[in-house]
Amino acid sequence: MSNQLTYKIPLKYRKMENLHIVFWLIKDISWCMIWKPLGIAMIFPTLIISIVIAYRTRQYMSELTHNVAISLWITANAYWMISEFFKFDEKIAFANCTFKHLALIPFLLGIALLAFYYLYWKPTHKNEFETM
Repeated sequence: MSNQLTYKIPLKYRKMENLHIVFWLIKDISWCMIWKPLGIAMIFPTLIISIVIAYRTRQYMSELTHNVAISLWITANAYWMISEFFKFDEKIAFANCTFKHLALIPFLLGIALLAFYYLYWKPTHKNEFETM
């Protein structure tokens, strides 16, 4: 038997994570099929559960940063979907940037957060238990 520490996810949390995936898939299928009311309605449980998951894993920086990045991804994805649903995605926001391009803000914030974790936090906290 290995002498390594293990990270266990309580069953009620795992069930929530699995339900989160169902909501996320319904949101994206609704986007694909242009089912506006259902797609917009699915933003809320998808985003709320991702925030709850991030909050519940806050004691481990590796889990927190990845789960916050997922919440930012869902935010960007939801904004992009709404911009297409209401046909303002191709309109110019400023300069050569369309409103769809504004989804890059939360996408890039997520990438920046993960870069912070992998390039700074993880190398400077080698003795702390992390899941990654």
